[in-house]
Amino acid sequence: SLEFRKGLVRLGRIMGYEVARRFPKREVAVRTPLGEARGIVLEDLDRVVIIEVLRAAMPLVEGLLKAFPEARIGVIAARRREEGGTVSVDVYYVRIPDVEGSVVLIADPMLATGVTMASAIREVLKRGTPKRLLVASVIATPMGVERVLAAYPHAEIYAVAIDEFLDKNGFIVPGLGDAGDRAFG
Repeated sequence: SLEFRKGLVRLGRIMGYEVARRFPKREVAVRTPLGEARGIVLEDLDRVVIIEVLRAAMPLVEGLLKAFPEARIGVIAARRREEGGTVSVDVYYVRIPDVEGSVVLIADPMLATGVTMASAIREVLKRGTPKRLLVASVIATPMGVERVLAAYPHAEIYAVAIDEFLDKNGFIVPGLGDAGDRAFG
């Protein structure tokens, strides 16, 4: 729905600014018409690569771009497979810019089991070594966070909320439902 998409855009913008606060900073002199002032410049803003996990992350990325307007964009398309009580992921499309030495921010609104995010990170690392690897999710679970950090301990995970439970299908409870379906029908 339109309201759900708008909400994800707003959360993306807020998350972007919160993530940017943790970028390295350096002090600079700023010349004004009346003198000189001290200011702060955020480092690495020109190195940001935002990767969206299609399609649910599209509105979230729209918001993240408000904080990182110069970011390069990549996409990873993945679909969940549920077989015999286990959840797996098929990555069927990857198109990302050069990530070597960059600050990679992978966006997916829901970090449930961590399988999709771990697959996305694996695809990124096949293509280069980023300076930093960040994850932006609206809702995460302890299981998802633990799975990602167990495989990629250098990853930095940002989430708006942590929900404790997954149902038998691997969906976050109470969560938001299927973010892609809610955003786009």
